[in-house]
Amino acid sequence: MGSRKCGGCLSCLLIPLALWSIIVNILLYFPNGQTSYASSNKLTNYVWYFEGICFSGVMMLIVATVLLVLENNKNYKCCQSENCSKKYVTLLSIIFSSLGIAFSGYCLVISALGLIQGPYCLTLDGWEYAFEGTAGRFLTDSSIWIQCLEPAHVVEWNIILFSVLITLSGLQVIICLIRVAMQLSKILCGSYSVIIQPGII
Repeated sequence: MGSRKCGGCLSCLLIPLALWSIIVNILLYFPNGQTSYASSNKLTNYVWYFEGICFSGVMMLIVATVLLVLENNKNYKCCQSENCSKKYVTLLSIIFSSLGIAFSGYCLVISALGLIQGPYCLTLDGWEYAFEGTAGRFLTDSSIWIQCLEPAHVVEWNIILFSVLITLSGLQVIICLIRVAMQLSKILCGSYSVIIQPGII
C-alpha cells in the first residue's frame, strides 16, 4: 500500500514537470518576447528538436497518465488470477517508466548540447554561432557575451532556459528511475513473482 501511494505521488510529480518543460521550450522560440527571430529561423538549431515540447512534455504527460492509471486502478485484471494481473501491471509500469527515462533523457541530452553550443546570434561577422568553438567555456566568461549583438540578452536567455530544461528533465529521469527501482524491488524481494508458473493460463 505504501509503495502504491509513493508511486502515485511520483507519477503526479511528472505532470507539472512536463507542463513546465513545454512552457520553457516555447519561450526559447521568442528571445526577449519577440516573434521575428522564430519566423526568420534565427534561433539555435537545438530548439527545433522539440525536446521540451514533445519528449519531456507531451510524451511525459502520456507516461504519467498511464502510470497513474496503473497505480490507482486496484481492480485491474488482465487474466483470471490476481497474481497474474499484478505481474502484468508491474511489467507495464516498468516499461512505461523506462520510456519516461528515454523521453526525458533525450530532452536532457539535447538541452545540454544546446547550452554548450551557445546561441545563434548576430555578431560583427553576421549571423553565426559565436561560441560554438569554445566547448562551453563561454558559460563562465560573461565578458565575451557582448559578441552577440542581436537578439539582446540572447546568451542569458538561452543559458537560463536550457538550464531549466536540463533541471526539469533531470528530475523526470530521477523519478522514473526510482519508479523502475520500486517495481524491480517488488520482484526481487518476493512481493510477487513475475515468472508465470507452469499450469497457470
